Amino acid sequence: MLFLGKELIMTKIFNSETRAPYIILSLVFIISIYPFFYMIMTSLMTAGEAINQYVFPRSPMFENYVEVWTSNNFQRYTINSIIISTITVLGVLLTSIPAAYSFARIEFPFKNLIFYLLLLSLMIPEIITLLPHLLIIRGEIIPLPFGPTWMNTLQGLTVPFMGNIFVIFLLRQYFKKIPNELWEAARLDGASHFYFLTRIVIPMSMPIIVTVGLFTFIIAWNSFAWPLLILTKEDWYPVTVSVYSFVREVGPNFHLLMAACLIAIAPILILYFFTQRLFIESISNFGIKE
Repeated sequence: MLFLGKELIMTKIFNSETRAPYIILSLVFIISIYPFFYMIMTSLMTAGEAINQYVFPRSPMFENYVEVWTSNNFQRYTINSIIISTITVLGVLLTSIPAAYSFARIEFPFKNLIFYLLLLSLMIPEIITLLPHLLIIRGEIIPLPFGPTWMNTLQGLTVPFMGNIFVIFLLRQYFKKIPNELWEAARLDGASHFYFLTRIVIPMSMPIIVTVGLFTFIIAWNSFAWPLLILTKEDWYPVTVSVYSFVREVGPNFHLLMAACLIAIAPILILYFFTQRLFIESISNFGIKE
């Protein structure tokens, strides 16, 4: 009986220990999902219900989405954000993939020193780099092609962010995991570095390339401070500016603001839905040691 009592106690302790991670995960899930739940519920409320902080709308107001979509140039600014984010992603990949391959596979003088100096630049807060970027965009430091200044232009919104050190670092770490035997075999067949990069490295590295492309798209899509700095006209305003326009002088229209936020994040959610397999695969590969 004493033995059975001890076994019963140990079983209860073991079961409580196994349940603990699930309890913690459930709490983290609830805390994480609550803002999104609040956003959805508030977007379906009337202005009065949103101000009074109701939990659920009495009658869902899907008209809020129509009002948001047809006001404050929301459609036009959404298209602007898609163009800006897409061009930024393409530019980052075109510059980061060759740079990462060079650091991973090609020997040249001071390679490690240059790479560590680039990593050191990651310690600089992004807000500090905005002023030098602004001076360059205005043409006050170096002469610019396509005009004396890039203020109020598409290239001013995209070119300064086409060199991403963190993306280069991630790609370089991934490229270094590709077996050297593949390069040796390709070199015996007379392949150049360009051929090896385009025909072998890039196809094998699609998970991490899609992942860094997704991260870059999100960063470009959420850009708010930089467009406000260099844009004085509405031609290239992104969707974040349109979302901010729902904050009036008398206070925010919470129901419209939440509806605008949901519409604004929809492209990111759709993009992640189609790339989640490669995204998860890239994270899994990073966790495997050679």
